Amino acid sequence: MANREKIEALLKSSLNGTITTEQVTAAGLHRSVLQKCVDNGEIYRLGRGLYMRSDAWEDDFYLLQCKYGRGIYSHDTALYLHGYSDRTPAQYTMTFPKGYNSCSLKEEKIIVRRAVPENYSLGVVELLSPCGNPLHVYDLEKTLCDILRGSGSDIQIVNAAMKKYAASKGKDIHKLMKYAEHLRVKPKMLRYMEILL
Repeated sequence: MANREKIEALLKSSLNGTITTEQVTAAGLHRSVLQKCVDNGEIYRLGRGLYMRSDAWEDDFYLLQCKYGRGIYSHDTALYLHGYSDRTPAQYTMTFPKGYNSCSLKEEKIIVRRAVPENYSLGVVELLSPCGNPLHVYDLEKTLCDILRGSGSDIQIVNAAMKKYAASKGKDIHKLMKYAEHLRVKPKMLRYMEILL
């Protein structure tokens, strides 16, 4: 099988039209094949070690997740992905473990949050992006606690999300309060829930 056919086979097996340098070398190809495909306009480089088919539909959420595998969608972005905000975020918010540093993060149009290990791994779920690709996102209860911590979230978005959650049949108040206590926002959360429930 020729190099170009191998690349084509890798791209076809990818649900979203992306390919990584790692996949190419695992298939026994030299990385220079990728550059030839870029030069021919068949694929384009999205970031370090990540390439995409030129005719594929670009899913910004998924591509950021591929570039920054340690990033978890959080805060206003997580609310949007859960369907608890109708405002498409102008900048995506991702949480990374404390101490994680990548030079290219500063170049992206994302809001970077950091979390200590026990908070970073708390409440991570997999959701589908609007284009149907899998993403790592904080669950709804963790997200509601996060938007009460610190600043940066629009009060209208917070209020609307809290009202929608309180009216939801799928709410888990026990889990919400457990997270709120762990993340030290229990008094704020109690005030919201006492008014809304």
